[in-house]
Amino acid sequence: MTITHLITHSGGFHADELLSSVILTRLFRDAELLRTRDKSWITPAADRIIYDVGGDFDAEAQIFDHHQRPNPLREDGQPYSSFGLIWAHYGRDYLIAMNVPEKDIDDIHGSFDRGFVLPVDLVDNGAVNTSEAGPIFSGMTLPVLLESLKTVFDDREEGADDRAFMDALPVARAFVEAQVKRKAAKLRAEDMVMAAINAAGEGRILDLPMGMPFRAGVEKAGADHLLFVVHPRGADWTLTTIRIGDDTFDNRADLPAAWAGLTDSALEEASGVIGAKFCHNGLFIAVASTREAILKMAEIAVAEALQE
Repeated sequence: MTITHLITHSGGFHADELLSSVILTRLFRDAELLRTRDKSWITPAADRIIYDVGGDFDAEAQIFDHHQRPNPLREDGQPYSSFGLIWAHYGRDYLIAMNVPEKDIDDIHGSFDRGFVLPVDLVDNGAVNTSEAGPIFSGMTLPVLLESLKTVFDDREEGADDRAFMDALPVARAFVEAQVKRKAAKLRAEDMVMAAINAAGEGRILDLPMGMPFRAGVEKAGADHLLFVVHPRGADWTLTTIRIGDDTFDNRADLPAAWAGLTDSALEEASGVIGAKFCHNGLFIAVASTREAILKMAEIAVAEALQE
C-alpha cells in the first residue's frame, strides 16, 4: 500500500524526529506529515510510518519509537533515537534518492551514521551531554541549534509548534544533504586521486585536474613517495604540500625556504621561474600563472627536499 502519512508527535520537537522527517519526506514526497498524539493515528497501519511516538519499534510494522523499555540498542549497546532507527531502515534508500553511486552507498551510509546520526542519538537519549563540548561550544552542537528553532515558552498561538517544526525542516534538510553531498564528493575525489597516483608512477608530484581533497586518497593508496601536489585554480596554478596528519601542520616536505613570503618578480628571481606569483610565508602553497611554471617550481621543490 502507498504511504500516505508520516506520523510523529505534536508539541515541541527534538532533533531526532526533525531529522527523521528530512529522510522520510524525501522518500515519500506525496505523504502528509502529521504531528499528533491521537491514538488512532499512532496505531500502525500499512499506509503510514510512525516515528518518535507510539511506544514500539517494529520496522516491518513501520513504527520507529525509542522511548519504551527495553529501548532499541545498536549492536555495541549504544541507544538509538528515532533518527538512528529511521536511518538504519531507510538510509540506503535515501542515498539512492540523493543519486549516490551504488558502489559508495554502504560506505556513506556507515560514515554518516557514525559521524552524524550517532551523536544525535546519544544526545537525545541523554547518553552524552552537550556541555561536554565545553562552555563555549555546548550551545553550538547541531541538536541544540535545531531545537533552538522551537517556539518560545509563551508563544501559545494555535499551531505555533507545528509551524516552527515545518520552518525548521528545510534548515535540517540543508545540513543532512550537505553532509551526504560532501561525503559523496570525497569518494569521487578519491577515485580521481587514485587515477592521478597511477599516472604519477614513481614520480614525486601528484598532478590533479582540479582542486580537491587529496590526502585521504594518497594515504589510502600508500603513496608515501609523493611530496607535492599541483592543480589549476581559476586562471592560475597552485603547488601545495602534503600534511602528514589531520592534527598537525607538518608536511612531508616544505617548499624552498628562500621562497617564503615572496611575490611576483621577487619570487621569479628567487626561484628562477618566470610566471611564479606567490609563495605563502608558511611554505605550504605557491602559485604560478601557467602550468609550465608551476611544474618547474614543483621540480625545484622536489630536488631541494630530496637533498635535505
